[in-house]
Amino acid sequence: MFVRELKDPLICLRRKTLEKREDFKQMVTKFSSAGIINVADLLLYYPREWSDRTHIVPLKDFDKKDGKGRKITVCTMAKVIAHDWAGFGMKRSLKVHIEDKTARAVLMFWKYQEIYKRSLPVGQSFWISCKFSYNTRYGEIQSASKIVYKHIVSEDAFKKQFPIYSLVKEISQKEIESLIKLVLRQYATSIEDEIPLFLREKYGFLPKSTALMVIHSPSKSEELEKAKKTLIYEELFYLEIMIGKKFMTRKVKRKEGKVKSGLQKHLLERLPFSLTVGQSQAIKEINNDMDGTFPMARLLQGDVGSGKTLVAFLACLHAIENMGQVALMAPTDLLARQHAENAAKLLEPLGVRVAFLTGNMKAAGRTQLLKTLASGEIDLIIGTHALFSKDVVYRNLRLVVIDEQHRFGVLQRQAIMDKGGSPDLLMMSATPIPRTLAITVFGDLDVSIIRDMPPGRKPIETHLARESNEAKVYDFVRQRLAEGTQVYFVYPLIEEGEQDLKNASSMEERLAREVFPEYQTALVHSRLDDEKKRQTMEAFRKGDVHILVATSVVEVGVDVPNATCMVIEHAERFGLSALHQLRGRVGRGSAQSYCFLVYSDEYTEDARTRLMVMFENQDGFAIAEEDLKLRGPGQIMGFEQSGYVKLGMADIVRDSAVLEQSRADAFAILEKDPGLLLPENLVISTVLERCPPWEDVIF
Repeated sequence: MFVRELKDPLICLRRKTLEKREDFKQMVTKFSSAGIINVADLLLYYPREWSDRTHIVPLKDFDKKDGKGRKITVCTMAKVIAHDWAGFGMKRSLKVHIEDKTARAVLMFWKYQEIYKRSLPVGQSFWISCKFSYNTRYGEIQSASKIVYKHIVSEDAFKKQFPIYSLVKEISQKEIESLIKLVLRQYATSIEDEIPLFLREKYGFLPKSTALMVIHSPSKSEELEKAKKTLIYEELFYLEIMIGKKFMTRKVKRKEGKVKSGLQKHLLERLPFSLTVGQSQAIKEINNDMDGTFPMARLLQGDVGSGKTLVAFLACLHAIENMGQVALMAPTDLLARQHAENAAKLLEPLGVRVAFLTGNMKAAGRTQLLKTLASGEIDLIIGTHALFSKDVVYRNLRLVVIDEQHRFGVLQRQAIMDKGGSPDLLMMSATPIPRTLAITVFGDLDVSIIRDMPPGRKPIETHLARESNEAKVYDFVRQRLAEGTQVYFVYPLIEEGEQDLKNASSMEERLAREVFPEYQTALVHSRLDDEKKRQTMEAFRKGDVHILVATSVVEVGVDVPNATCMVIEHAERFGLSALHQLRGRVGRGSAQSYCFLVYSDEYTEDARTRLMVMFENQDGFAIAEEDLKLRGPGQIMGFEQSGYVKLGMADIVRDSAVLEQSRADAFAILEKDPGLLLPENLVISTVLERCPPWEDVIF
């Protein structure tokens, strides 16, 4: 059987060794509440790390750090030299004084003191593995609050790799180990391999049963590494098999051919500038896809201000000239409205019929607009989630453009696609996606990247400033205002919340009244109604407002070339993606622009790292790579809410090389044998058939 077919409930593991435990059912209930219900769940509950007890670490090295900056674990043979007591009454604790050949230390026991006093008598030698710290009050080295291993054992039994699991509520490491050992004894020999034999032989992988036994109970470092490689590759291989199958499925759907677009040429002739190399290459790739026999599915990546919207409009013209309709969906009313305004300026003079639809449109106007859309009298409709409402009908939807795609869930993207008969899909992202994520999350898509910026754009000067030096920042801003440019001030909160944390509402009043009384100030945030936000942004765009105070609502969809200064207060509270997007609101004209990252005097090491990444990098792709390293794939760019990869052993950042290799192997197999019918691929099709659905495990 395959591991995920082992659906026997944990209660079936009850054996003589556990029958004495009156709370066994309660323990199983605790496991169940954490999602560990059956044998498969338990076997796939991998250790989060392994404590290496194969090398001696003496007591004198208790305060040293490992390669990751963590306090080292002492592993040594120690001898009990004395017993002592600390405290009184119920708070009394046992102090067991020990020594090895290098130093003396104390083990602290707050429970079961008499048991430990008997089991660790004076003169007894034993192996110990735990972390220590220096107690300045008593001037002695003491054990940490929890000792990992304190049994009297032989050297052979002690010196091995020791699995450490993430604890499930009140369940101890020992309880997890005991259950897993029971499972392995009962089921390990019957577990089938899931990697094809020719790949196991090619890479020297272990059988699946052996790999699981080693992962949960390793004896040698070399053996553990081989088990890790086996299970990591297997997870990533099936991830790429599913991505490859989605890619093949999309390529099977055919539609009628198309003709070349002349509207694109007319638009380009009207522009006062030429496309960049990146824009030209992107539209060439998009045109080739849309002229092909398969529906386009392409991700258009580009840094803030790289001109993705213009490329999207050119793609819209290609679909419209071929008698199709286009839906352009944006995550916010503000961004959708800006797209609609730009489309009206650029495309309506070419005869394109543009409409705007949001969820708060009045019933009468909405009804008439939907009738016009259904009759085919609208060529391009731009809006928010309203575009895939049940009552929205398209006559001939041929292209779907999704801006800021990571803000939409998988089901939302599919809902708009279902409005047409296999329409082309163009997804845009101004949040650069690292290659590792792109080939994982969007592995079934083709990718176009605009790496260059329009000519005349100057790099934004980024400065770090302590909150205590904000007066200097205000003086600099005042100079920019005197030159006739405009400024953003961004805060993490709308109103007063956490102590000593500035908020947009109160700071707008202070800036207007005390700091810049001679300039017009306005406030915008997510709680304002859409019309108020639109009016405020329009006033800022026209120059009637000189200082815009906001929250991260201005992260996307705001294009004011005259704004040359961005001040982000409490910058340590923002993630790298948000900081990069906010900085990108300036520098959109020919004038030199500036970004000040103002941080509190107290900040974490992670916050310092983020600020230094912003200070040292302008390239959004480089920043995205650093963001991936810092936050990991589960959190970056909101993917956890959109449905993202759920892996047990593998880490697509750490194991990017394995990801690349498994992708190459999976796609090579599918290209040669799309139906997985060849004998050597039978195990793959069997896994997919007997352990469905893999999509639920991965996506």
